[in-house]
Amino acid sequence: MITAIILAAGESKRMGEPKMLMPWGKSTVLQTVISTFQAASVKDILVVTGGAHQQVEALIGKTVETVFNENYQPGEMLSSIQLGLSVKMREASAALICLGDQPQVEERSVRQICNAFLAQKSQIVVPSYQMQRGHPWLVARPLWDELIAMKAPKTPRDFLTKHSRAIHYVVVDTSNILADLDTPEDYLKYKS
Repeated sequence: MITAIILAAGESKRMGEPKMLMPWGKSTVLQTVISTFQAASVKDILVVTGGAHQQVEALIGKTVETVFNENYQPGEMLSSIQLGLSVKMREASAALICLGDQPQVEERSVRQICNAFLAQKSQIVVPSYQMQRGHPWLVARPLWDELIAMKAPKTPRDFLTKHSRAIHYVVVDTSNILADLDTPEDYLKYKS
């Protein structure tokens, strides 16, 4: 089973308001991300919350599993990935590492990544657009312990660099895998 670990623990400091709750189409940023993974037939979804966690958890209710990252402030993205992997350690064979502030990611990109893993059995699958790595990326369970054991200042990027020869790249035809929403300018640019 492939699980999706959606990272939604940031404090949205540059945005100035909780970006997971911001309107996106007929929904919100985070709900759109969740819907995209559900549409791509990812049945197991875990949202890692942190900043504004009560509002985020109230927003999504019981539609997907959530876990609160108590270490979200100093922990950066790595601590949320580690928590998500720890929660799913017994259940999944691979995890999609997804950004909660990336509502423009397309269902077809998610399917391509999952299908590449199922066909190739690669340890790491990363989408690529014009030679740039994006999200969501997939890591197979045999590498989870290493990710969980990483300590700051190491980052997920360091992990991918270390395992660069093991990465199976899936070339996609959209830059949406590269773009997330960090600032009000980003939000207005991608929302229109």
